[in-house]
Amino acid sequence: MNVRILGSGTSTGVPVIGCGCEVCSSTQSKNKRTRASILIEAPGGNILIDTSPDLRTQALAGSINRIDAVLYTHLHADHLHGIDDLRSFNRFKDGPIPCYGSKESVDAIARNFGYIFGDGGSIDSGGWKPDLTLNTIDTTTEICALEVTPVELTHGRSVVLGYRLNNFAYLTDCNAIGEASLELLRGQASIDTLVIGALRQRPHPSHFSIGEAIEASKAIGAKRVILTHMGHGIDYDKETKLLPTGVELAYDGMSFEVL
Repeated sequence: MNVRILGSGTSTGVPVIGCGCEVCSSTQSKNKRTRASILIEAPGGNILIDTSPDLRTQALAGSINRIDAVLYTHLHADHLHGIDDLRSFNRFKDGPIPCYGSKESVDAIARNFGYIFGDGGSIDSGGWKPDLTLNTIDTTTEICALEVTPVELTHGRSVVLGYRLNNFAYLTDCNAIGEASLELLRGQASIDTLVIGALRQRPHPSHFSIGEAIEASKAIGAKRVILTHMGHGIDYDKETKLLPTGVELAYDGMSFEVL
């Protein structure tokens, strides 16, 4: 399968509005980061993880015209509020697009986006809205011919989901991984490629720092580690020189194969 990093930035994106720091004013294209999301191109279809507010921009930049399923990690706006852009993908799919998440996420999405999943409220029911279904995922499920395993992660005071898809794992927005989740990630076969959130160099109460993300990846035993969900404190060129072998920074548009 092929994995594409659609967005590698934190909730503000980079550049940050109104900021003139060295990274925000950089001309290095790999310092331009839209909100975090990835696309997995599998033999059975395309799986999107999270609908960032930048989904339209990301889809146009990557010439993406098909989404067959969506996995949600959690409810924060930078991972969810591009949901309306999914309606454009309905034109290329026969039937609704299935969306998956924890029970908490599914219930909240249905409640907060009633015009999609409810009676429409004050929105004209004949209007063009996304055709989606909501599904709770709490165990390994086959999606687009891939074995998808939800992995619980600690994100500050919240429990969110990461995902293991065959021998690939995507763990964004977390600051701790419990032992049970580590066992799911280690599994019977090691993770070939791990994409994991690393907000900045300094510790943060709800996100791994770069050093913490690297330590977590060692506990998982991933062969290749790609850091994502980065803020404007991380300069691509400078930080890349400091990383250990086997660890690299994500950037928008990055693409790689996972066997």
